[in-house]
Amino acid sequence: MKISTLEYVIREVFFSLRRNSWMAVASVSTVAVSLFILGMFMILVMNMNRMAESLESQVEISVYLKDEVSESSIEDIRGMLESMQGIDKVTFVDKAEAMSRFEERLGEQKFLLEAIGDTNPLPNSFEVKVKHPDMVKAAADEIAKIKGVESAKYGQDVVQHMFDITRLIRIFGFALMILLGGATLFIISNTIRLTVFARRKEIAIMKYVGATDWFIRWPFLLEGIVLGCFGGVFAAFALRLAYGIVTNKIYETLAFFPLIPMFPFIGYVGIGIMICGMAIGAIGSTISLKRFLKA
Repeated sequence: MKISTLEYVIREVFFSLRRNSWMAVASVSTVAVSLFILGMFMILVMNMNRMAESLESQVEISVYLKDEVSESSIEDIRGMLESMQGIDKVTFVDKAEAMSRFEERLGEQKFLLEAIGDTNPLPNSFEVKVKHPDMVKAAADEIAKIKGVESAKYGQDVVQHMFDITRLIRIFGFALMILLGGATLFIISNTIRLTVFARRKEIAIMKYVGATDWFIRWPFLLEGIVLGCFGGVFAAFALRLAYGIVTNKIYETLAFFPLIPMFPFIGYVGIGIMICGMAIGAIGSTISLKRFLKA
């Protein structure tokens, strides 16, 4: 693009925004609201995904040992577990600690254990965490074959249901983001179309005197980018404010809830929303101009 053409495009954008100031305000407001809604759903989906990852990371295999296994054999089993591929952490839980945990879970119903007296029927065990949740089943099947291991349990049915739920969360979130992105593009392109329609005579005259399509298109394209950028800035600011309020409220009541920390997360979301606004503004301008540039 020539310098003179660039100067013309920038000047036209400035004059257009000033001349159609109310239309520009309406466009920026529409873009800001649309991007704010899109951004809120993006944040929601990302936090749902983090929650799903947090649930998956808590899955562990309980490896129960046979009563006759000696201390030296226990150490051998620990070594075999730690050397297995995909194992992240191995923790030994002896019979006494297992009973202590069981009593704690029973709470006020600890009196039920009086029937067994001083006997401790609980086995020694290992708590095994894997590096990736989808490796749990294969690891449990392999561990169950180790000599001295009574069983390897990981709550198969519960875990499978949990994996199904987290998979649905990711699919639903991705589909929702695409749907909202399309809706935002539709709203913005129709808003910009109003600006283009108001200047249809000017476009017709420019075509009549021989202006190329790109010469006509550039000012509108840049105007769409500017409107999208301003809308994105306002949306990013509103998202930052809203996320700060929401996170503070949640942490006051649910301190350990796995929310994504505000910084630098919200900064990246803001940048993404602004880029998204500029891109949608450019695409919306292009779509809106098509019918007016036809011969």
